Amino acid sequence: MGIIEKIKEIEAEMARTQKNKATEYHLGQLKAKIAKLRTQLLEPPKGSSGAGDGFEVTKFGHGRVALIGFPSVGKSTLLTMLTGTHSEAASYEFTTLTCIPGIIHYNDTKIQLLDLPGIIEGASEGKGRGRQVIAVSKSSDIVLMVLDASKSEGHRQILTRELEAVGLRLNKRPPQIYFKKKKTGGISFNSTLTLTHIDEKLCYQILHEYKIHNAEVLFREDATVDDLIDVIEGNRKYMKCIYVYNKIDVIGIDDVDKLARQPNSVVISCNLKLNFDRLLAKVWEAMGLVRVYTKPQGQQPDFSDPVVLSADRGGCSVEDFCNHIHRNLIKDVKYVLVWGISARHYPQHCGLSHVLQDEDVVQIVKKKEKDDGGGRGRFKSHSTAPARISDREKKAPLKT
Repeated sequence: MGIIEKIKEIEAEMARTQKNKATEYHLGQLKAKIAKLRTQLLEPPKGSSGAGDGFEVTKFGHGRVALIGFPSVGKSTLLTMLTGTHSEAASYEFTTLTCIPGIIHYNDTKIQLLDLPGIIEGASEGKGRGRQVIAVSKSSDIVLMVLDASKSEGHRQILTRELEAVGLRLNKRPPQIYFKKKKTGGISFNSTLTLTHIDEKLCYQILHEYKIHNAEVLFREDATVDDLIDVIEGNRKYMKCIYVYNKIDVIGIDDVDKLARQPNSVVISCNLKLNFDRLLAKVWEAMGLVRVYTKPQGQQPDFSDPVVLSADRGGCSVEDFCNHIHRNLIKDVKYVLVWGISARHYPQHCGLSHVLQDEDVVQIVKKKEKDDGGGRGRFKSHSTAPARISDREKKAPLKT
């Protein structure tokens, strides 16, 4: 029996099992088994040589956004509208067969937009090159889930389920669970609050399913069984997702208003070029990019070419800003002058731990080179001779 058949068999058993106090331990074990099998499904087959037939593209710009959705929902048209890059669009499904990159120039930054082939139900099991599509989307900073506003709301649940099956968690934060494997000492179970979804016995059973018998577990929030399994697996990626509803020109105004009021959702029309500015503003807000402008000493700030930082790509502190310019610059920094939102007064003397905000202006003041104390210019009395007499080179004795 293959891995996919085992997963379907366990899912059928979970569907048959009633959910109550007596069966919660059994259901927890079944969830752990499914998570283990799905992890095995993502691993490359044994004995495979060389790289697979993927379509990863080189990272470019200050951020990366991936377009994910069913076939023929307008992903290629959206890429062409936003970036100017031509992506073939037609009235039949699976027009796009590979990854097509484009660049969005917005607020003095460059954001890479990837048009991926449409995915179908069962993509997490490998149908329709679904695994390659999801692997590329894992390497992006945020996901734009493009949906057809005229279709049912079930498409959104299907896509979310397929992405969660391969370890992508959309618009969620990592659970506050501390987990560490140990060599000896058994399992230590603690919590800082009352747990309502999981208890010590269920935690032990899930850890034993993973053949973990020595570990330390600390719950800092009322987490569920799925959260504990995610922490044990350790290969989950938590990403921001914006739900983009296209083709709003074919539905009524009441339906458009209902879709637009949903959280993390934007309504657009590629046909009539509607609401693209709101979509770009939402992407900019979700990516959290920080533009920092440099100011040379005694000169005006340079507002033409900002240094773009991000919390997901290194951080937004002064230390990260210095490392972005040159990795050896941080050794010579004496202090930093900051103008902008993050400063309490202008200019503010800041250290390396100061967190920068968008459109701040930074001037780096470097340490002065230490003077040898031997004067300057023609008054310099620096000698290359050793300081100690014992280190001086001894002359050979005179021949008599």
